[in-house]
Amino acid sequence: MKKKLQRLLVLMPLLVGHLIFAQEKVVTGTVTDSDGMPIPGVNVVVENTNRGVQTDFDGNYSIEASVAEILVFSYLGFASERRAVETDDVLDVQLAEDAAALDEVVVVGYGTQSKRMLTDNVAKLTSEDIDEVPTPSVQSALAGKAAGVQVTQTNGKVEGGVNIRIRGVSSIGAGSEPLYVLDGVPLINNNESNNGAPTNPLLTLSSNEIESIDILKDASAAAVYGSRGANGVVIITTKKGKSGKASLSLNYSYGVSEPANLRDWLNADEYIELFTEAAINTYGEEEGLAVAEENFESLANGTNWRDGEVDTDWQDLIFQNGFVQDMDFSVSGGDEKTSYFFSGAYNDTKGIITGNELDRVTARANVSHRLTNKFNTGLNMSFSRTNIDRIANDNAFVNPVQAVAQPALSPAYLEDGEPNSNTLYPNFLLQDKYAFYNTLVRRVTGRAFAEYQFFEFLKFNTDFGYDLYYQTEDQFEGRLVPFQATNGEAYASSVATESYVTSNYFSFSKTFSGVHDLDVVAGMEYNNTNRRFQDVTGIEFPTDDFQTIESAAEITDGSGEETGNSFLSYFARATYAFNNKYLLKASVRRDGSSRFGSENQFGTFPAVSGGWILTEENFLQDNTVLSFLKFRASYGQTGNANIDDFASRGLFGGVSYNQRPGIAPNQAENPLLTWESVDQFDLGLEYGFLNNRISGEIDYYLKESDGLLFEVPLPGTSGRPIINRNIGLMENEGVEFVINADIFQGDFTWSTSFNIANNDNTVKSLPTDGADIITGQNILREGEPISAFYLLEYAGVDPDNGDALYYVNGEDTERETTTNPNEANRIVAGQPYAEWIAGFTNSLYYKGIDLAFTFQGEWGASIYNAGGVYQSANGDYYDNQTADQLDRWQEPGDITNVPQARFFGANGTAQSTRYLQESDFIRLRNLTLGYTLPDHIIEELGLQNFRVYFSGLNLLTITDYEGYDPESTSDANQGTGVSFYSAPAARTYSIGVNLKF
Repeated sequence: MKKKLQRLLVLMPLLVGHLIFAQEKVVTGTVTDSDGMPIPGVNVVVENTNRGVQTDFDGNYSIEASVAEILVFSYLGFASERRAVETDDVLDVQLAEDAAALDEVVVVGYGTQSKRMLTDNVAKLTSEDIDEVPTPSVQSALAGKAAGVQVTQTNGKVEGGVNIRIRGVSSIGAGSEPLYVLDGVPLINNNESNNGAPTNPLLTLSSNEIESIDILKDASAAAVYGSRGANGVVIITTKKGKSGKASLSLNYSYGVSEPANLRDWLNADEYIELFTEAAINTYGEEEGLAVAEENFESLANGTNWRDGEVDTDWQDLIFQNGFVQDMDFSVSGGDEKTSYFFSGAYNDTKGIITGNELDRVTARANVSHRLTNKFNTGLNMSFSRTNIDRIANDNAFVNPVQAVAQPALSPAYLEDGEPNSNTLYPNFLLQDKYAFYNTLVRRVTGRAFAEYQFFEFLKFNTDFGYDLYYQTEDQFEGRLVPFQATNGEAYASSVATESYVTSNYFSFSKTFSGVHDLDVVAGMEYNNTNRRFQDVTGIEFPTDDFQTIESAAEITDGSGEETGNSFLSYFARATYAFNNKYLLKASVRRDGSSRFGSENQFGTFPAVSGGWILTEENFLQDNTVLSFLKFRASYGQTGNANIDDFASRGLFGGVSYNQRPGIAPNQAENPLLTWESVDQFDLGLEYGFLNNRISGEIDYYLKESDGLLFEVPLPGTSGRPIINRNIGLMENEGVEFVINADIFQGDFTWSTSFNIANNDNTVKSLPTDGADIITGQNILREGEPISAFYLLEYAGVDPDNGDALYYVNGEDTERETTTNPNEANRIVAGQPYAEWIAGFTNSLYYKGIDLAFTFQGEWGASIYNAGGVYQSANGDYYDNQTADQLDRWQEPGDITNVPQARFFGANGTAQSTRYLQESDFIRLRNLTLGYTLPDHIIEELGLQNFRVYFSGLNLLTITDYEGYDPESTSDANQGTGVSFYSAPAARTYSIGVNLKF
């Protein structure tokens, strides 16, 4: 018996070990941060073994382990986590932030990287930065949030084009917009508007589906996108499902809008006063009075102007109270193998300008599935439909804002309720009633992907992306519309642009000897884009009830074209870290494009960067004040390919000669044409104090754009009108400063972020052998900023006689003046691009109450009001005037900047600095105030979250600019930084509710 007991005791450990081994299984899960964001690249190791894996892009992992074994989860910037394997097959882990590290994970193109180990300049925005901002434009929600990133909407139209400039303007002749990449798919971003005003192609995106936006600012970050990264890269990542219980989120908000600013115009009595005086000053007392009264009779259209029967507030008819309505829902969840995210959203926006509206429907489905422990696949798909009721461009007489030129004496409507057709300028109300211009955009984007993990350190990704942008535009103008000489006219167009991209790349990630971290990505990509456009115009309709081309009696015009381009690319990137403190990165991309000449179709775009985390050194590791300090430097080259397809080819087009068909050359061949090349050098310092409660970064950069693309006219004897060439050099130099602070922590939290950036732009050389290129009020001149203003210099008013004065030559120290603008010389008088931009964001929370707001500021830019020669012209023509024209010169000794009123006197109406103003401003861009119900109440309601909130957009603007808006400029291609009856931005107040089940 004793021997049997001894044998049993000897066998017990073996039996227990066998039982434990028998419970070995596959453990899966998701690793997230404190915000629930998945963390890719986390090391998951079975303690005291050599078994380990890494989480994929969605934070998922799968590993073989036995019950009671310990899994160790580690990632740079996060505190390591040890978790015992239990009977459950799913083990989700949330890693806590390591207070001693900057731990943000950023998307850098074909992968991700810890912000702490980054040697590039990348700005990251999360869904919290763009949620609940009441605007249909995702880009507008970014304003003020990232250093060196300027976001400007052209004007207050709901579909208005949005310009994003990253570290200044990098091109003159090619595009200046960044490359947008949605879940790895380069997005089509062409303006396809046909009414003369641009639209924003990215209106098709809804903010509810966006998880994060990473902005690659320096060349080291953007060079992996090679020929299209010169203007920076904006990487948009959509939301994904997470393992665990399914959740349903519902959001609804409704807001009202109004113009952010209005101007004061003359009422009927003031108009009569000013123009009577102007006519008398020109023609004398008796004749002037007769001329004035004759004009008033005509403008009053049969009403009694003497008794003030009509005093039309045209501005009140132009602008209206609009609204913004947003609804969206999402369902997400998953298990150890499958994760999913489904969402839908609806936006309904009535603009602040009469006749301008937008509605949009979007839907998204993101699904990923782990087929085996090594094979993961998924699909991202989205659809959107955007319907826009549009108005005319700023330079059209029927643009509603141009109605401010109508005198208040003129009635807007006749007694029968019809719009008055006998006004000084065409009455936009006729256009609004008897015409329409509709733009409808349908967009489909998708990405199918697969990932195979050969070993824990090597994986292969293959992606296929697709983007379809399909737009139709329909216009009808009835027989009563201004300028309509027929029984109605209709226009219809359609454009379909589709782009597909396939990417295949390997990723290698391994740590050697515990101190050498090496990550390598290498692969290829092919991108093909095709575009087809058609339009047709018809006239003579039986009645205005028939409004489509089918009913036109005569087809008067039509056109069609097809075009396309392709890119073939090879890329590689390697990052190396030694002992978590010495960092090195190198990348290269080789692009070939069909757009460029046969002898220069391929370009190579290299970049290199390095970093040193000083706080990992022994002499700083125990510092209680300085918690993080990193120095980084980078140099790289990117390209700009934003030109027309076939720009290098010799092109011919069909022509009609004496009603017979023929062909004629319209572009000369240039086999040497190639990319604009942008070389960028960046120095950066990232810092953290007091356990990173205060953190930020300081950057200096120098960007040099060489081989600028120009469309150069050729002499008529060449037989070809133009040729595209690489000529010119431009430079951007700047600094950026960012500071983030957690001011209070605990029950009351307050975090703040401030960024400010300076950019100096200089044209270094031009294709005209140094000769100026003057376009309207703008000039390209070597040594000056791009598109600087070139104007006569206004010298004010002669106090003796009320004459407008101009400086003869701005460089003369004596400052001689003249009353004849033809005797004066133009000067460089300012620039359209801000020298300084800044943003100030605060987030506060206390016992369920949250408050967040962002101020945005710009300094150093000017706006030229091209409409000023009509609307602020001291009674020179019939146009109604801004109220400040009442402060005109009237008698000797008057000190004023407004010359004497002279009807048809051209007194001070030359294009000059009189109409140029600095557009410096500080704007409360957005504000959100919310309240979340306490947990115990939410649980009783069966909810996960219940929050109500108020949100505002453009609530306050501090500026000395006297126009409608310091950001609004003409959308009719009338010059850079030029305003012409351009509508102000909308001020919006919204209330909303967030529910989560």
